[in-house]
Amino acid sequence: MIDLHCHLDGSITLDIAKKLGELQNIELPAKSDEALLKKLSVPEDCESLNDFLQCFGLPLRLLQTKEGIAEAVRLVQEDAKDQGIEYLEIRFAPQLHQINGLSQEEVISAALEGLKQSDLHTNLILCLMRSDHNQDENLETVKLAKKFLVEDKGVVAIDLAGAEGLFKTKDFEKEFTMAKEAGVPFTIHAGEADGAESVWSAIKFGAKRIGHGVRILEDSELLEYVIKNKIPLEMCPNSNRQTKAVSDMSTYPLRKYLEAGVKVTINTDDPAICRTNLQKEYDYIQKMYGITEDEKKQLLLNAVDAAFCSDEYKDLLRNKIENPSNIFGAGF
Repeated sequence: MIDLHCHLDGSITLDIAKKLGELQNIELPAKSDEALLKKLSVPEDCESLNDFLQCFGLPLRLLQTKEGIAEAVRLVQEDAKDQGIEYLEIRFAPQLHQINGLSQEEVISAALEGLKQSDLHTNLILCLMRSDHNQDENLETVKLAKKFLVEDKGVVAIDLAGAEGLFKTKDFEKEFTMAKEAGVPFTIHAGEADGAESVWSAIKFGAKRIGHGVRILEDSELLEYVIKNKIPLEMCPNSNRQTKAVSDMSTYPLRKYLEAGVKVTINTDDPAICRTNLQKEYDYIQKMYGITEDEKKQLLLNAVDAAFCSDEYKDLLRNKIENPSNIFGAGF
């Protein structure tokens, strides 16, 4: 399986949190596993985006040292490998890991150290953050992405994350102009909490992929453009359900996108917070939208095409998808 949209701070499970706390001598704010789990994740019946966002506080506290960041990246990879994931892209915002005085470059270097400690094929995406007072930090992230950029097994792209509804995509033109000129590929969270105009802005900037994109359906011209230009979407069904990006999941556009020929991929987003994993995501879309085995295969082939990795590794993944027993096991 392939997960292209997975946030590091959204992947801190109960076990990982306990290990990071012990490693860094950080006392966790709950005595029991049940109480700690409530601080790290939302229940199935999450009521609001605010409840969802509150779950990032503790993970970020545990990701403020070189040791903590490196170990978290290692452990997230090991969890993914145990779940049968073959290729993973982990994303994080270096500027959110500076509370204890680390530079952005030190944060990235720590994540790269963790990357090397697992044999899972994994790449890193550096997130810029939506705000109205952090352009310098965002531009620094772009410069560092260029410095660390590799074709595979390292930093491969950047992203824009955060409150899309409050901070419009169009206002980050300077950052993505710099990235494009520097040859840094990028995906952008768009069409999740804001409408079609956000996606148009991301496309105008030169985004290779769109994170979520559930509101593309609101604009028929945009939908046609995305199909014609084969722009992949990183869809995350359970995250979209819990954050209320889609108020009624019976109207979730996955089925319409597939039938229209959109290059859709399925991902976890924040697996620990959502109490999900990639297999659960596929089980969910099969149950809700009747996704067939052939459609699952197409979703995975779409993910290969969209991946920020080498052409050689993409060829290897395609071969494995053609022979599912090599990668998915009997249950997929």
